[in-house]
Amino acid sequence: MARGGAKKRPFYRIVVAEGTSPRDGRFVERLGHYNPLLASDHPERVVLKTERAQYWLSQGAKPSERVESFLAKAGLVPAAQKTTRPQKSAPKKKAQERLKVEAEKAASLKAEAEKAAPSKVETPQSEAEAPAPLKEEAATEVPEPLDAETATEAPADAAQV
Repeated sequence: MARGGAKKRPFYRIVVAEGTSPRDGRFVERLGHYNPLLASDHPERVVLKTERAQYWLSQGAKPSERVESFLAKAGLVPAAQKTTRPQKSAPKKKAQERLKVEAEKAASLKAEAEKAAPSKVETPQSEAEAPAPLKEEAATEVPEPLDAETATEAPADAAQV
């Protein structure tokens, strides 16, 4: 893909180029274009000349990841599986060993906790053995409203403290 467009307004041409050519430099043939600013369901977002793309694929051209996804949507190549984590960003050898030791320690602590705690859960066999629900009291106490004297005194006491 060769980038065009203004600053922060990209527009890409899908081209066939030699591997030694620069990204925006010399190319052999233009196969279409890609406008990432359009909605993903817009018909003009990706335009491809499918016959020419098929020809170049038969000649041994290797598409970039992005162009390969466009070709897969067009049904010209099988969809490639995307790698979720590159090898460079994976934890190094010592970090992997440390994570492994921590995981083993956590698993052993969990196993010990399960052995120490009783796992019996008492369940009644029948409804007769089940505890009866508590009866609510018919009369509940309602707090009495404060007098005018105590209502005025309470905020004054709180302010003095």
